[in-house]
Amino acid sequence: MLKLFVKYKSVLRFILIFLGSYFILSLFYNWYLDLFRSEIYYPDYVTHMVARQTEMLISSFGYAAQIEPHQYHLSMKLMINGDYLAQIVEGCNAMSIMVLFVAFILAFFGRLKTTLAFLLAGLVIIYAMNIIRIAILSIGIYEYPQHTEFLHTIIFPLIIYGTVFVLWILWVYIYSKNQAR
Repeated sequence: MLKLFVKYKSVLRFILIFLGSYFILSLFYNWYLDLFRSEIYYPDYVTHMVARQTEMLISSFGYAAQIEPHQYHLSMKLMINGDYLAQIVEGCNAMSIMVLFVAFILAFFGRLKTTLAFLLAGLVIIYAMNIIRIAILSIGIYEYPQHTEFLHTIIFPLIIYGTVFVLWILWVYIYSKNQAR
């Protein structure tokens, strides 16, 4: 049994660091959600900023986009040209996906500067892609309402999870090159 632990030490290390950091970061995120509900930045700061920046991006494409707090749910209502199209809820802010991304990178921790730089760049990319995906989804629903289900269940997740997957592959490549040195 001990031989198995020694043989698979690096795999076990990865799993433990990944699960441990995912658990801890998820606890912090849930703590943030509980503590930082806001009337000014409703429902919470990050979700509000995602909604606001999505509104600005959609407006830059020539649509009359508008957000407002939802009166019954912890979300922001998103309207295009007066049509209520979507709710931007906490799950739309990509924070849970960022937690998953960070946990994976920490489990493959490389050189400090390289790891921190990649984490920062990756988080910025994920955040930006999230804004873009919400804008694409919203405009798509506005222009092609008959494809709402396909856009929301296939395209919407594919964009963000695809981005994270590509970043993970890139990190494994960078990490393995650094380990070879």
